[in-house]
Amino acid sequence: MALVGYARVSTVGQSLDTQLQALTECNQVFQETVSGASDDRPQLAQLLAYVKEGDVVVVTKLDRLARNTRHLLEISEYLQHKQVTLRILNLGIDTATPTGKLMLTMIGAIATFERELMLERQAEGIELAKQRGAYKGRKPTAMAKGEEVLSLVKRGLPRAEIARQTGISISSVQRILRATER
Repeated sequence: MALVGYARVSTVGQSLDTQLQALTECNQVFQETVSGASDDRPQLAQLLAYVKEGDVVVVTKLDRLARNTRHLLEISEYLQHKQVTLRILNLGIDTATPTGKLMLTMIGAIATFERELMLERQAEGIELAKQRGAYKGRKPTAMAKGEEVLSLVKRGLPRAEIARQTGISISSVQRILRATER
């Protein structure tokens, strides 16, 4: 049996240190900096492929692993299929027990509910601020680099290199190119 940790932060400005300290008993720790809302988490995918029967996946908090109930249950089912248990340290949940499995499902549903409420309140606040003229949205950073992108395209650079040089995503480069085709 191996203890396999997973640590994640959403942004580069955040630190993994606290999570890594809590996971010191783990034989291996997979760590990454990526939004929890993203389905593309390479280290989580590697962890899921790595674990085998009898292993225990350890996370410090539920929101480090999944952001919604559906994703949590998918991960939980996958681990259960591989006969791997999940331990969430701050909640004292261990899916090796039927009670642990029940608690995981209930807390996952509550976490999703809380997130949806927060997003709803945020949208209401933004709408009120717009009505007062206090909210204008974020500046269109990628579109502001349109001329630079077009210049690099004319030089024959691939889109990935253009994205790297301009500091915007490949999808933003493609969006700028589509906008200029019209």
